[in-house]
Amino acid sequence: MNWDDVRMFLAVARSGQILSASKRLGVNHATLSRRVTALEESLKTRLLIRRTNGCDLTAEGEIFVHAAERMETEMLAAQAQIGRIDTVIAGTVRVGAPDGFGVSFLAPRLGRLTARFPELRIQLVPIPRSFSLSQREADIAITLERPEQGRLISSKLTDYTLGLYASQDYLAANGTLETIEDLKSHRRIGYVEDLIFTASLNFTGEVMRSWDASFEISSATGQTEAVRSSAGVGILHNYIARQYPELIRILPETTIRRAYWTTYHESARDLVRVRTVADFLQELVTAEHRIFV
Repeated sequence: MNWDDVRMFLAVARSGQILSASKRLGVNHATLSRRVTALEESLKTRLLIRRTNGCDLTAEGEIFVHAAERMETEMLAAQAQIGRIDTVIAGTVRVGAPDGFGVSFLAPRLGRLTARFPELRIQLVPIPRSFSLSQREADIAITLERPEQGRLISSKLTDYTLGLYASQDYLAANGTLETIEDLKSHRRIGYVEDLIFTASLNFTGEVMRSWDASFEISSATGQTEAVRSSAGVGILHNYIARQYPELIRILPETTIRRAYWTTYHESARDLVRVRTVADFLQELVTAEHRIFV
């Protein structure tokens, strides 16, 4: 298998067109088409469905593109180590993030980065219970705790806080709360306990010994929506809850503190696109640090 053929296939897969990929690579489109065909022949499978208005990946192409991007990551890292530094901010960077931070904070803001670097593609995905940076399930992971194992580079992204919230309608119908003890007579919303994959998500134990939620949701955004709908009282991220005027913070002296960490595999240390995205994430939270307090 010729690495140059793989590199050209990636350009076509990312642009969706042989002609536009050939212009970006600076090669004749017929030459590019032949190189992709040579790759398909070496793999003995069809990677692209070629149409008059573009190209689509076959099922095998979808599988191979992920392997090709891992190959690209290792190749660029090797080039950087021997002095051929990756200077073009292009290609795909997959960011894995908790759903609350990913959906409520990153999704509305990451478009600024792709506007700044048109050849950069961002994939924002939820962080599952377990994931692998070395296998490129994410290039950059935002986690609730600093990873302790693996060849990883981590730095604190930001501290943030959580508090108790209920909707205006819920409080009007069920009365206000003056003490933590009052929570026992109210419906409570929390995480699905057997799906809590990190101790950092066990917020409820810091508020009361037995939270005993009547409505359990394994999603921070889902819990926010449930509280907004007057389903009960919940522990919500302050930077998310403040976006909704119908949510009222109750017992404001009860504050829970956590942190987000940015982590990527050390093999990506010299990849400009990964560093660019990591720096942009820090730029975002630094510019808006007050919302996380």
